[in-house]
Amino acid sequence: MRVRRTAAALALTAAALLGTIATGPARAADGPASAADGRPASATDGYGRFPYGQAEFPTGTTTAADGRSLFTAADGRVLQLRGFNVDKYGETTEADIRSIAAHGFTLLRVAVSWTRLEPARDRYDEAEFAKLHRVLDWAERYGLLAVVDFHQDVYGPKFGGGDRGIPVWATRDDGLPFTPDPDDWFAGYFQPAVQAAFRHLYDDADLRRWQDDFYTTVARELRGHRALLGYDLFNEPFGPIDGDPSDPAVLAAASAELEQGRLADMYRRLIAAVRRVDDRSWLFVEPTVLVGQGVPTSLPAFGDPRRGAARLGYAPHFYDTAVEAGRDWDPTGGFIENYTAAITAYPKAAHLPVLVGEWGPPNSRTPGNAALVRRQVAAMAGFAAGWTMWYWCQGDGGYCALGSDGRPAPGDGPAFGPYATALAGTPVRESYRDGVYTLVFTTSARACRTDLVLPDGAAVTVTGARGTVIVRRPGGASVLLPATRPGTTVTITVAA
Repeated sequence: MRVRRTAAALALTAAALLGTIATGPARAADGPASAADGRPASATDGYGRFPYGQAEFPTGTTTAADGRSLFTAADGRVLQLRGFNVDKYGETTEADIRSIAAHGFTLLRVAVSWTRLEPARDRYDEAEFAKLHRVLDWAERYGLLAVVDFHQDVYGPKFGGGDRGIPVWATRDDGLPFTPDPDDWFAGYFQPAVQAAFRHLYDDADLRRWQDDFYTTVARELRGHRALLGYDLFNEPFGPIDGDPSDPAVLAAASAELEQGRLADMYRRLIAAVRRVDDRSWLFVEPTVLVGQGVPTSLPAFGDPRRGAARLGYAPHFYDTAVEAGRDWDPTGGFIENYTAAITAYPKAAHLPVLVGEWGPPNSRTPGNAALVRRQVAAMAGFAAGWTMWYWCQGDGGYCALGSDGRPAPGDGPAFGPYATALAGTPVRESYRDGVYTLVFTTSARACRTDLVLPDGAAVTVTGARGTVIVRRPGGASVLLPATRPGTTVTITVAA
């Protein structure tokens, strides 16, 4: 009888837990309770592939045994956010967002442009805001969270950036020359006119005020949206360089000076600008791109004026400059090791979760770059709380994550592998190799459900736990551990 009573108790506990699975993202305190078109918000909203796979809003962090800060949900579960960059070119459709969700991802990084949103001082483009709202509404509909990325490349459109980046009316180049290099767009950062524009943006009181006003306006417009995770405050920051930028020592010194001074001051201003109207969102700071060359950031710690615990994060990019220049990746060059060593100290000391905002090679179809994707996914499992790959599109080359057939591009397969979107404890180790996914974690006192994205028909085994219940669903599974004591080491293995 004891066995039957225990089994019945476990069944009732599992049923109760399953009743909590099919819920949508947590409602913002001042956000709407329904979809944008007025229909009641639901877990599936007419899209049934991931009825339990809705992204949960991180309400805090926890510290793993290795010192990493990880996102946590209100129930204490650790959240792992993964997804893709979208809308840099203004082309994202609802079908794209639906497809990202169908592949098991929970996060978007949505590029926005100061130029497009505020084409003239104090004149905002309502059509551009409406488009941004549509992308966030689609994210909500399909259970995704979104980081809004204040994007710039080579400052803005005055320097060949199209309609992206900082507007011409906020560009001061002192009349200095600029000659674009069609073979090396990044070299534009080192030209005198661009250097002057960044110096004025950091130093001029009116430009600083206009930038603050823009951030406050965007935050006021989007606050409370159910899909909004937060903001990446400035894409790939750059600044003045005194000396020869081809000299690594000069470049490293200029980067450190920028991060400790002008850039740090900008981040403090922008944090305050968003917090004037939004106390809920997460705010992410980026280092300069030199972190990709193994140069640790010199950013200071930042305070968060919101009520309660800080909601700040660190959002570096993960690019090998040689690969970006068109070479196939060389696994003997030490890139992964140097990057990992450079990336870890700052967020641990500042207690910031790491969200890798951009990563991935321009062509994953070559042997070296395919190996790079595999190594990057494995490395991020050891230092990041989440990531967004560059870029969600369909094509036969470039950064597109999907091939022309709509399947993951050759070489990008590891980014589409199994993973836990939420787990009942803190991760110890996570790996995916040769078709086998392994997750080792230590159970917590507050949660007992782990949600997995995995291929249909994959075999799931659990060791180290008592009373395990595995609930299958299309594209995933939930592992329930209602009888497992907190502090237990549990291993979940998935074999396709």
